[in-house]
Amino acid sequence: MRSDLKPKLLTVLQEGYGKKDFKSDLIAGVIVGVIALPLAIAFAVASGVAPEKGLYTAIVAGFAIAIFGGSRTQVCGPTGAFIPIIYAIVAQYGLSGLAFATVMAGMILVAMGLAKMGALLKFISYPVIVGFTAGIAVTIFSTQIPDLFGLTFPKGLKVPGDFVGKWSLYLLYFDTANWRTVIVSAVATAAVFIWPRFTSKIPGALFVIVAATLAVLGLGWGAGAENPDGVVTIGSKFFSDKPFPSGVPTPDFSIFADLNFEKMRELIAPAFLIALLGSIESLLSAVVADGMTGRRHRPNAELVAQGIGNILSPLFGGIPATGAIARTAANIKNGGRTPISALVHAGVLLAILLCLGQFIVYVPMCALGAVLVLVSYTMSGWRSFYGLLRTSPKSDIIVLLLTFFLTVFVDLSVAIEVGVVLSAFLFLKRESETAEFHVFSRRQLGENEFDPHGTLAAWREKLPDDVEVFEVFGSLFFGAVDQFRENFKRVGRKPKVFILDLSNLISIDATGIHAIAETRLDMKADGTALVIAGLHPQPKKAIEHSDLEIGAENICRDMQSAIERAEAILRERESARIAENPDV
Repeated sequence: MRSDLKPKLLTVLQEGYGKKDFKSDLIAGVIVGVIALPLAIAFAVASGVAPEKGLYTAIVAGFAIAIFGGSRTQVCGPTGAFIPIIYAIVAQYGLSGLAFATVMAGMILVAMGLAKMGALLKFISYPVIVGFTAGIAVTIFSTQIPDLFGLTFPKGLKVPGDFVGKWSLYLLYFDTANWRTVIVSAVATAAVFIWPRFTSKIPGALFVIVAATLAVLGLGWGAGAENPDGVVTIGSKFFSDKPFPSGVPTPDFSIFADLNFEKMRELIAPAFLIALLGSIESLLSAVVADGMTGRRHRPNAELVAQGIGNILSPLFGGIPATGAIARTAANIKNGGRTPISALVHAGVLLAILLCLGQFIVYVPMCALGAVLVLVSYTMSGWRSFYGLLRTSPKSDIIVLLLTFFLTVFVDLSVAIEVGVVLSAFLFLKRESETAEFHVFSRRQLGENEFDPHGTLAAWREKLPDDVEVFEVFGSLFFGAVDQFRENFKRVGRKPKVFILDLSNLISIDATGIHAIAETRLDMKADGTALVIAGLHPQPKKAIEHSDLEIGAENICRDMQSAIERAEAILRERESARIAENPDV
């Protein structure tokens, strides 16, 4: 097994796992399991699927990822980031389409891990991550308005998937708001924000859901056949004609009955989006966990584990899963130090499903909405958002705002694509601006005062006549080639030897090599010899594998060797000139 794919659970067991470790993991796992209960239900309902699917996801995917994962303390399950994606996929392709897309995303994640793409996160800029995370938070909040206010829509009318369409519908039917629901929502929302000030031992989300459920039952406000204007509960919304499925989830392969190539082709884009977001969320969560514990995760193993979890989750009736930052942080803060705590968390949820599943139907939808309001607020990262707006360069602000508004008003996949591409272009622009090119010769040494790197002074006495040096600093790639050519044109009279000093060149691409090749041809036409000095490993390998015909003897390790080679060329030419004209 490749070391970068080795599960952390296996490492922990090989290092030695004792009773003290298990006790710590057991306590943390139980606490995180209780925290995950309301969140798993809330995320599933907000995504437009039945509440038990969130529990199935946290149990199955959470268990599988804990076994195969590359992080010691990461806890996985359904997360808020997936809500708008799942909602859109279900609306367009149905539950079977969501299952296909999730399995395909799992396969993509496994392939990414095997291809060593665990460093994916570093290629996505911070403004893009902050922008789409804040956008998702706004989207999640928007989906909760009907539950928070108890809005009633005509039968058969579907809530639009886009932001403007949603709010237009809300405003149109806002007069249908239910006063009982509004009261419960207001109290529950206030309580979920205030609760942490009193205690952190009992999860605020759990307290609010239990208290709201008991209050609605005690007041007789729950919606039903006898009370159609009451507070909508999970039971009245999803299980009015069937019982809550509280048994052990079993695999169901019938979801693949109508799978065909055409359907796979339609779902490949949603699958890639699930895989991309899942990889970003899981790796980001693992990085946060590393910062809290001082450990280092194995990103490639984590991607493979995420893939396995997302392949298994829909087979057991679940939805997409990824690393959950809040639950991971709670796991660490409560003593979790190994993947055993995540396994315990999944076991606790399974026990709750088997023993208390019949009581979940009484939970008010507005209580789940209150919990998701807190999730949206926390997820928005408004302090980071404001900080970037206040202190970042204009280019990063543009990326931040564009990603945010595209996430809210257009589509998450479009936002990520545009944000990443725009960030790449801006990076290339900045990189091209850092490239420097300087030309000097012996005749210029006394008159040229521009010597930012001290090169002129260093070679003042050693540089022969009829030799000029062209220094390159930074990277010579397609974004900097025009600047390279413009500076090269400033060379005055044509020297007999031209030294291209690349000792400060960090990297070069095919366009840069082509520019050097064109330069060599121009010099050859003028009778000028080209010598290259000081190649670093990447430029050296790139030039050696190119068709740049310069000769191994003209590639020198440093400037001293290049000057010696230039002197040899001058002697050879002088000898050849004398041989041709002995009388001169």
